[in-house]
Amino acid sequence: MGKIAFLFSGQGDQFPGMGKEFYEGYETAARIFDLCDGIRPGTRAQCFAGTEEELKETKNTQPCLFAMELAAAAALMGKGIWPAAVAGFSLGELVAATVAGLFDAGTGFRLVCRRGELMQREAEKYDTAMAAVVKLTPEQVEEICDKYADIYPVNFNCPGQITVSGLAAQMPAFTADVRAAGGRALPLKVKGAFHSPFMKEAASDFADELAKVFGRKPKDVNGGSVSVKARIDANGGAATAEGGGGTDIVLYSNVTAEPYTEDAAGLLSRQICSPVQWEKTIRNMIAAGADTFVEIGPGRTLANMMKKIDPGVQACCVADLPSVWTTVRIK
Repeated sequence: MGKIAFLFSGQGDQFPGMGKEFYEGYETAARIFDLCDGIRPGTRAQCFAGTEEELKETKNTQPCLFAMELAAAAALMGKGIWPAAVAGFSLGELVAATVAGLFDAGTGFRLVCRRGELMQREAEKYDTAMAAVVKLTPEQVEEICDKYADIYPVNFNCPGQITVSGLAAQMPAFTADVRAAGGRALPLKVKGAFHSPFMKEAASDFADELAKVFGRKPKDVNGGSVSVKARIDANGGAATAEGGGGTDIVLYSNVTAEPYTEDAAGLLSRQICSPVQWEKTIRNMIAAGADTFVEIGPGRTLANMMKKIDPGVQACCVADLPSVWTTVRIK
């Protein structure tokens, strides 16, 4: 077997009760939830007993998913499954960055709480929508988007699937153009035009938050890789320790689809208003030797995308206790 990669999912698969099994079954996972609840009281209750509507609110979704995914990763690593590389889809990148050691668990959670608040603030300013376009090439989707002033291709997920964001008023005509080109535009149940220019103010304000962590304002990416290696410290402190394979954990960026550069703050802030280059990210991870991908989160969205990107690699999911043991057996 080659290298193991962890993939952390984004918004959309959340459900009431997510993470409760980890909390009850793993002490390390419970400490993650307790840490998050201490910073943002009510996080545990929202994960375990919140309503679907409550969990759809971005300001709630992002902290809850972060807590659940980090707890699941802690449980998995506690069983000896360590990643050589990590990536996260949208908010999942904050979880990936925490696992890779870019910052400690407490800092990562505080950042994702602020990120969710900022993105919801911008979403409430405009009547916007998102849709998944299927059966068309990226070039076809981009050509159709170019006809509209306020619709943008934002998530390049996998072959035959690109997500767009934009003004809700323009979506019916856009959908008709997609249909005329031989594709389908499927509305997404999200509140906001994420990863588009509608999120620029959120990205700018998030940069201010990141400056508090990294000690400087983000700047343009200028090359120069960083070496990050860490383990989850459930008490919220970063611990410098190598992954299970004795090597650094490589963190990939949504913005560039490449390993992180020295300007981590710039990548994390730009990510909010930039397209997610997911297919390119996965292909780059495969080219670097990853052949076993573990989606960590409440659903199977990323694992399903893997089948379209490269059906030759192994993909599995960790969403509950039985899936932890299934994943342990692949090692």
